[in-house]
Amino acid sequence: MAGLVLAIAPGCAAPPDADVTPAEAPLASGATAPAVRFVDVTAESGIDYVLPSGTDSTYPMPAVMGGGLAVFDADGDGDLDLYVIAPAAGGNRFYVQQDDGHFTDATAAAGLEGDGMGCAVGDLDNDGDLDLYLTRVGPDRLFLNDGKGVFADRSAAWNAAVAGWSSSAALLDVDRDGYLDLYVARYVAFDPERVCSQHGGRRDFCGPTEFEGLSDVLLRNLSGRGFEDVSAAAGITAAEDAGLGVVAADFDHDGEIDIYVANDADPNNLWIHQGGGRFLDDGVLQGAAFNRWGNSEAGMGIAAGDADLDLDLDLFVTHLITETNTYYRNLMLPGFEDATIDAELGAASLDLTGFGAAFFDADNDGDLDLAVANGAVKRRPSALAPPDDAGAPPAFWSEYAEPNLLLVNEEGRFADVSARAPWTELALSRALVPADLDRDGDLDLVIANPDGAPRILRNLTIDTDSVSDGPKAANWLQVRAFDPRLNREAIGARITVRTPDGPRLLHALPPGSYLSAGPAAAHLGLGAAESVESFEVVWPDGLVERFDGGAANQVVTLVRGEGQAR
Repeated sequence: MAGLVLAIAPGCAAPPDADVTPAEAPLASGATAPAVRFVDVTAESGIDYVLPSGTDSTYPMPAVMGGGLAVFDADGDGDLDLYVIAPAAGGNRFYVQQDDGHFTDATAAAGLEGDGMGCAVGDLDNDGDLDLYLTRVGPDRLFLNDGKGVFADRSAAWNAAVAGWSSSAALLDVDRDGYLDLYVARYVAFDPERVCSQHGGRRDFCGPTEFEGLSDVLLRNLSGRGFEDVSAAAGITAAEDAGLGVVAADFDHDGEIDIYVANDADPNNLWIHQGGGRFLDDGVLQGAAFNRWGNSEAGMGIAAGDADLDLDLDLFVTHLITETNTYYRNLMLPGFEDATIDAELGAASLDLTGFGAAFFDADNDGDLDLAVANGAVKRRPSALAPPDDAGAPPAFWSEYAEPNLLLVNEEGRFADVSARAPWTELALSRALVPADLDRDGDLDLVIANPDGAPRILRNLTIDTDSVSDGPKAANWLQVRAFDPRLNREAIGARITVRTPDGPRLLHALPPGSYLSAGPAAAHLGLGAAESVESFEVVWPDGLVERFDGGAANQVVTLVRGEGQAR
């Protein structure tokens, strides 16, 4: 079996009597997927910290926009750790996961005190560990990892202290030199003295149209020694919009990394790489700047994934209440189409304001489902009453709190299964990251809630042994693309997996969405399939390699140079 390093992931016992959310979906193989089941395990995780928003009577705008999150293995022990990010001074907290699944506060010992908005995580100096870039309401900060989860601030030395209000950030290798560059989305030229109000004169948070937008920033990595600002040369300073979400990937399969930015009340940007580090915003011509009615919307977070199983990356963008979220289906040529109505993704979001979002296979049936974190930015037309079995939100946020969404993919149409806790509980939610925290083969969720504890939702879907009338339908793979020349995972690699139910597209792409970062390893649900036939990897520099397949329910590492080049 060429080029595979296989590791069996240990399972974890499910807590009894969980409050769950059920849904079932058919599989291409004819079996039935187990019901989707989540339970909130925050209380038993050891995390009881309330993430401060910095909200006060002046209604500072960063307070309602903040709540970032990173889920990554900071100390190299194989367990995923958490970094929760708050706009309030000194509000950030770093938690290390222990062998028993509990989390311990290691903020001071790790050197990660401070405040911020969002982050990006990746190996910036190719030394084999994960570094952290922290976006802020200026200046940003860069922390390099010593390999043991202790971080040193190298912002000044690396020319990484980007000014202004930075929001989300994405890692990409623009020039294919093997070192990760950094795209930083920036929001607005915020003036804290600006006073905003609703109709009737009641004080409230300002919106983006009260301020000028900012151009984004592209930092080129100088071989692991620092950054050079190449924004102007790249052409991205041509736009000054209110950027919030960003994802970097090769959307048109031409071998060059492109960048998609969700802008708040401005048209979205689709920066197509022209080669040589130069980008052109092709969002309007490719149908990804506006919705199907030709309107720009309040773009917040982005989910990227092959939702329709046609082997290209689709996009899902979250929006303001009354706008609905928007699903952009990738047609390659001529670009994208607004397929929100076709996929039945509009109605569930119409009365909500979406932020963090993720395409992820919640039930391991082989297609991508959706989770969305919600919370208003201005007082809602009517406050929502918490269900009898759910805790009320903090008093200040009672008129802003909303439930989150879980949407299950049923043959290209999405069913809203958010009818029970924990999805019905009200909060102000922002960043959202899917990750297998307990290493049992399904994707859990972590959600950042300003003025509340970060919520850990454990996925119990595949803890059932089998469905009643068919084979076990909860198989999975975790796939890593590793380049030994770079001593790190190959961010941006495109992976095609040949399964019994057809090919599936994966990317070595840390989920970013809104103010967040997650693991670069790709998760693949296999349903009833017990093995896959082969893997094909298109590495970031264009090399294509084929690897033999293998059995399900394990971690697979595809090592560059050990496959069959073609």
